[in-house]
Amino acid sequence: MTPAKRNLIVAFVLLAAACVGLAATSYHDIAIRLAPRKHAAPTRATAAMSSDSLFWHTLHSGDYDGIPRAAEALTAAYLATPTDPVTAAHLAWLHNWRMAERARRDSVPATITDDIILSRRYFEEAVALNPSDPRTLGFLAGNLLAEGNLHHDERLTRRGYFTLLDAIDAWPEFNLFTAGYVMSRMPSDSPRFRQAVEWQWQNLDQCVGTRIDRANPDYARYMPLETRTGVKRVCWNSWIAPHNLEGFFLNMGDMLVKSGDWRTGVRLYENARLTKEYATWKFRPVLEGRIANARENVARFNAKGPDRDGLMINSAFSCMACHQE
Repeated sequence: MTPAKRNLIVAFVLLAAACVGLAATSYHDIAIRLAPRKHAAPTRATAAMSSDSLFWHTLHSGDYDGIPRAAEALTAAYLATPTDPVTAAHLAWLHNWRMAERARRDSVPATITDDIILSRRYFEEAVALNPSDPRTLGFLAGNLLAEGNLHHDERLTRRGYFTLLDAIDAWPEFNLFTAGYVMSRMPSDSPRFRQAVEWQWQNLDQCVGTRIDRANPDYARYMPLETRTGVKRVCWNSWIAPHNLEGFFLNMGDMLVKSGDWRTGVRLYENARLTKEYATWKFRPVLEGRIANARENVARFNAKGPDRDGLMINSAFSCMACHQE
């Protein structure tokens, strides 16, 4: 057999194998895989910038009843420019907020769960358009977990959990809190809840660059480390989250109380008083009540049923404890 004939046979065999492989994949699958991907718009439209202003005003003023108006403006801006990752993320955040603080409502309709699905979808768009922002990846992970729980979909739940781990790796100072917060709903005797508590401790460790004393977590010595730049800026109060640190310690105190360690929980609550902004924090009475009733709240935070717990994650201020001015 001549080399030319051998090469011709080899080429025929390879072509036949390729055809078999293509035959195993439907035309529909091939067409979908070859479709062009979306890319972020190089500039932002005027309508998007205007909707941004309304978004931040609504969020920072704690105007829960203003969510529909802001969502309408953001949706219109997104439909006009569906390649704007910032608009997608803000719209996702509004749907997330409406679901998260549903305790504000006199009655909660079953359709409130639609906001979980919409929030997840818009966060997916934001991540796809700007994969370099680990914050939206962490928010997406939390919504995947919520949606997986809603539908009793174990595959989606696992996807959410492993996306959380990816988000932590990408920006631990931000996403260790996000991960621990969303997992704080788990039963206090579950491995996932214990991991959530450890993530909160690790968050503090990452922020201050050393291991926090778990028995006596006095944060006063670390307050001079406050910064508004770099990756550690998310460890402190900021324009985006004017009471970020107070909200962090309110939540972490809740989690320690839920775990049964109410004494350490009180110490964590007390750290919220260290910020310069504490005097203007709307939720000071909540925190002071937590300190006064920490021991009794162990049972309350572990109660089951429709009137269970009262943890920050399930409260009417689950977002506003950090974000309301």
